[in-house]
Amino acid sequence: MNSVSNKRNTVQRQLIFEAVKALNIHATAEQVVEHLRKTHPSIGRATVYRNLASMAEGGELLKAGIFYGSTHYDHNTHEHYHCVCSNCRRVFDVEGKLPNIMEALGQPDGFDITECNIAFSGLCWECK
Repeated sequence: MNSVSNKRNTVQRQLIFEAVKALNIHATAEQVVEHLRKTHPSIGRATVYRNLASMAEGGELLKAGIFYGSTHYDHNTHEHYHCVCSNCRRVFDVEGKLPNIMEALGQPDGFDITECNIAFSGLCWECK
C-alpha cells in the first residue's frame, strides 16, 4: 500500500471515529454511513463497515453488542455495560462493576471465551 492510501485510510478512520463520537448513540454502521454522507458523500459503505470492525478489534472503539440485528459501536472504551430499551431500541451506558464473570466461568468444556458483552433490557425513562 502506498503512502497516499495509508493517509486516506487514516483520514477515513478519523472521520469514522469522529462520527461515532458525534452521534453519541452507540451507532450502527448504517447510522455512521448516513452521518458521514452528509459531509463526505464519497465515503463508501464497505469502507465504513471495514474500518468499524478493524477499530473495534484494535480497541479504538468498543463493540457494544448486536441489538435488533445490528452491531452497535461505542467510542467509550472503558469497562461498562449497556441498557437497551425494548421500545425505542436506544442503547445507554451503565457504569458500575460486576464480579468478573469471565474469571468465574473459566473455560467451560474447553470453549475459548474471547469476549463478553453484558446488556440489560427494559424500558428507558422516556418510554415508561
